[in-house]
Amino acid sequence: MDGRLAGTNVIIARTGYTGEDVGYEIFMHPDEAPHLWKTILEAGSDLGVKPAGLGARDSTRTEAGLPLYGHELAGPYHITPAECGFASYVKLHKPFFVGRKATIERMNTSRMSVIRFRLDEKGVRLARTGDLVVNRRGRVIGWVTSCAIGQDGYLIGMAYVEKTRAEVGARIGVFNASRQTKSEKGDSQLGDEVVLHQWATVLPRFAMRE
Repeated sequence: MDGRLAGTNVIIARTGYTGEDVGYEIFMHPDEAPHLWKTILEAGSDLGVKPAGLGARDSTRTEAGLPLYGHELAGPYHITPAECGFASYVKLHKPFFVGRKATIERMNTSRMSVIRFRLDEKGVRLARTGDLVVNRRGRVIGWVTSCAIGQDGYLIGMAYVEKTRAEVGARIGVFNASRQTKSEKGDSQLGDEVVLHQWATVLPRFAMRE
């Protein structure tokens, strides 16, 4: 909708990406941004309103289980809306749209899905996109797509894994594929460290369903 806010012409849209029940985005001319920014902070100071950057957005959306294009949608693993929990957003009842046939085929054959997980310990290394996800026997079952710290201090993430390993409550391991120790290179010495995976637990796909 078009409107005015603090004397500024704005467009207000319910496209806010925060993980809350309702989120808004406010569009305005760049020259008006500093005035409106300061006005919002002043008006909300008694309510605890504070500025937050893109990293905070990533925490709230990851905690809620919301996908980000290039991570849980498309990206290096070519993840489809159905695989990330948003199958209903693809209107298959339409007789034709570009990619319809391929989408249906992928939905019928895919063995993968996006899960949400929480690392079992606090204070551990942040999982990175592309880190390996393993089962209890150490077999690779997928890859981390996002990870951020949640409001309770535990790391919350999402991963693209085999559907058979996506049960809520299942234990998985998150393994840093980029690190390599001397022990793994074959010239280990007493006292060297070997990189181990961090244990994590699969959560319900979306936070509001817990």
